[in-house]
Amino acid sequence: MAYELYDWPTIQGRGEFVRLALEEADADYVDVAREAGRPAMMRILEDPDRPRPPFACPFLKDGDLMVGQTAAILLQLGPKLGLVGVDPADRLWTHQIQLTIADMVAEAHDTHHPVALSLTYEKQTPEAARRAGDFCRNRIPEFLAWFEHLLGRAGGSHLVSGQLSYADLSLFQLVDGLLYAFPKTMGGVLGASRQVARLHDAVRQRPRIATYLASPRRLPFNEQGIFRRYPEFEA
Repeated sequence: MAYELYDWPTIQGRGEFVRLALEEADADYVDVAREAGRPAMMRILEDPDRPRPPFACPFLKDGDLMVGQTAAILLQLGPKLGLVGVDPADRLWTHQIQLTIADMVAEAHDTHHPVALSLTYEKQTPEAARRAGDFCRNRIPEFLAWFEHLLGRAGGSHLVSGQLSYADLSLFQLVDGLLYAFPKTMGGVLGASRQVARLHDAVRQRPRIATYLASPRRLPFNEQGIFRRYPEFEA
């Protein structure tokens, strides 16, 4: 039975972290909102009778099980897709890394929505510029230094126990988004985080990932998603 992934149909969104895992594993899945339209997703989100409703997308239907939150989805999928180690400590550590990636994704999003999600970017540009400046100066280097440290401790090729995990795929997506949104900053920071840069390049060249990235299934970054390029952020 195919997995059913529910995510916004016109942006990469947080569901992209899940797509990369499904694509790398060559898993059978349906991208429901892209194929059947947004109403197919909203019917589930707005269903008042669902006993364990997801709060927001992405969420995944795995047989009778519905899982929301990117890190929880990958915690569920990792063992099934062969993208996490068998050791319980490795699985928990991979999950911790994924949660830290989620923290940085949230901070990247908040550079363009620092005041309120209900306001457009144009209604909070002064605050966004200030938030983005601090993110570029302080938070990007701090997070990437931590990932660089993890790679160094693990041997340089992968984040956990020398084998590919969903955390490696997610770090690729995080770096790819930051390269789009903050190209000048990332150009400098990756010079000091060379193992992170090598991992990003290695994931991009994996055969199934390369095929996916070149396909129409990989939507381009845009200024409606999490990672947005506003040149004034790096002025």
